[in-house]
Amino acid sequence: MRSSEPWPVVPPRIAELIRRGAQEVADPGEEWLQELHEAALSGPGMRAVAADPVLAESTRRANVANLLAWVAHNIDKPGTRVPPSLSPDSIANARDLVRRGLDADALDAFRKGQSAAWQRWMDVCFGLTDDPAELHRVLEITALSISTYLDDTVEALREQMNAERDDLARGSHAERLATVTLLVEGAPITVRQAEARLGHRLTGPHTAAIVWGPPDVDSARLEDAAEGLLQAAGAERRLTLVANAATLWVWLPAAVSPEDLPPIEMPDEVRIAVGRPGRDLAGFRSSHLEALTAQQVIDRAGMRAGIASYDEVQLVGMLERDRKDADAFLERTLGELAEADPELRRVALTYLRELGNVTRTAERLYTHRNTVIRRLRRIDELLPRPLAENAVHVAAALELRSWRAG
Repeated sequence: MRSSEPWPVVPPRIAELIRRGAQEVADPGEEWLQELHEAALSGPGMRAVAADPVLAESTRRANVANLLAWVAHNIDKPGTRVPPSLSPDSIANARDLVRRGLDADALDAFRKGQSAAWQRWMDVCFGLTDDPAELHRVLEITALSISTYLDDTVEALREQMNAERDDLARGSHAERLATVTLLVEGAPITVRQAEARLGHRLTGPHTAAIVWGPPDVDSARLEDAAEGLLQAAGAERRLTLVANAATLWVWLPAAVSPEDLPPIEMPDEVRIAVGRPGRDLAGFRSSHLEALTAQQVIDRAGMRAGIASYDEVQLVGMLERDRKDADAFLERTLGELAEADPELRRVALTYLRELGNVTRTAERLYTHRNTVIRRLRRIDELLPRPLAENAVHVAAALELRSWRAG
């Protein structure tokens, strides 16, 4: 609907029904929000956003802000045209999308979420009145309100994205990010060209890392974590790109294994995912892709701070590719152990990592050998099959279960 077109007159009775409905959804609840987020991040066009934990969380926050802005307006001025939402969360989301090289098509997340919100809103409306004529008018006006509101919001954010893109284009960041994107995607660009644009050598060893936090994280904390990684690795320099407001992409010109690093003082809510070391251009690319995979697993596991490597999460990442299959695997393999005392799962996993050596297991857990033996008996009672008969599958399932527990 164009802004010049007259908005329909809303009778007082219809306005009151809309106000009551908006008041009912002022606190939408976790289930409704989950439906909204799943719809918004679904579909092939949203894969790049859904796969990036920071972009996905930024989009969720923007969706909630948009929903609550519409609700608040219809409590205050029910049925009237809602101005576009340019909340801090929505603007931050638009900025993040641009910095990742995404265009305004990614704003379709708002439109995809509209269908989920509309289904819930209809349920509310059917409880507002028994008069078919009143119900028809409420649905007619709010359908126009929601669709117009989203159209206006998307258009306003599109303008914000264009302005942000113009700002980036005037600096070197856009060129460096575009160069890295070409390298990671395997596009035809020479090493000499890429090195000149990045100011970073692409020959020799490389270890890539993703440093990120919640969407509102202080960028200084990300820099502190990246610098801590650099110093712990003993590297002289790093290539760092701002992927979005809460994410840094980092490459160290060194072969780094997180397991061998000295402790790194991590700022609150900052996480680091590290790929395996590689060499030359192929290693630059593969280490970064592995770090991205590790980031996704770490985020799904709910780890709020710390550092983890691709080697640590590779198995879990493969098992989690199909969530339903992973759930069935856990249930089939662990049985009652899956929801038993976490200490029992820790004993079982340590025992398997120590290749069935009870003495070493007790030493690793700082407990008595007899205690380990007693707990292993209890573990066998809870498992569908004894541990000794299904060790490989149980070990894989326990790794997956431990990561899901964060």
